[in-house]
Amino acid sequence: MREREMHCVTCQRDMLFEMATGEDAEDCPELICTGCGTAEVLIPATLRVWIQPSDTRGRRVAPQQRRAA
Repeated sequence: MREREMHCVTCQRDMLFEMATGEDAEDCPELICTGCGTAEVLIPATLRVWIQPSDTRGRRVAPQQRRAA
């Protein structure tokens, strides 16, 4: 069983967390505090950031408009 030291919000200090045991232990992203039993769920998060070029800051770009012939 793998253990990891993390901050427990319930215990308000660094505690050892261990992986869940049982049939679904390999697929389970939970770590359980050895002090109080609080479960922390670890999931990957994807963060997408849109960076606006510095020359267009403050100006809005209008969507493409139809032009009369």
